[in-house]
Amino acid sequence: MPFKSAWRLLERFAQDRTAGVAIMFALSSSVILLAVGIAADYSLAVSTRDKMQAALARARNQGGLVHGGRTVAEGAPNGGAYVEPAIVEMPGQTGIVREETFAPILYTLGYEDLGEAIDLHNDVPQGLSSSIMTLNMREAETFLSASGSDCGIANVNIGPSGAEIGGAFGGEKETGGGRESGSDAWKSYMRRQTSTVNYSPKLPLAQGVRFDF
Repeated sequence: MPFKSAWRLLERFAQDRTAGVAIMFALSSSVILLAVGIAADYSLAVSTRDKMQAALARARNQGGLVHGGRTVAEGAPNGGAYVEPAIVEMPGQTGIVREETFAPILYTLGYEDLGEAIDLHNDVPQGLSSSIMTLNMREAETFLSASGSDCGIANVNIGPSGAEIGGAFGGEKETGGGRESGSDAWKSYMRRQTSTVNYSPKLPLAQGVRFDF
């Protein structure tokens, strides 16, 4: 089950169609149990998001089935306009799925095999972080290979949020910002140069070339 995210927000989720019903039931059921509050409190998951309702309307128009995503007034602090997280079952890769709304929306897509899942995963403009949940070593290695995830960060059996500061982390495509830490940090501040210093009184030539007069 490959995941893809941008900015620490899980936005796209591909699920094996044989297990999709059980997964969707568990995900959609959890939405109604979430607490309302200010987004700075990380124990709370229902918060304000601009453009969310417009995105959900577009998803419905593109064939999506929306779970949650309703405006929450009761219990909202300071009369804020809060919304539930939304899980949207999509029939395929559509325009709204490819966009980053920066709202608590999770789009789910079905797939038949890993190749199709990776194609769906990579067919978006973003490329910051990704992950796959699997017990199959071949699937894991494929996801991490050149033919797998096209993201700057690729994880196995852990979510796509966060990054290790020493791992030269960074994104690709529209979410690419270079590799500003870790082993590649020097590239931002230095340049490559090949230098040779000859300490002998002779003048040797490269590659052992000799000119004898």
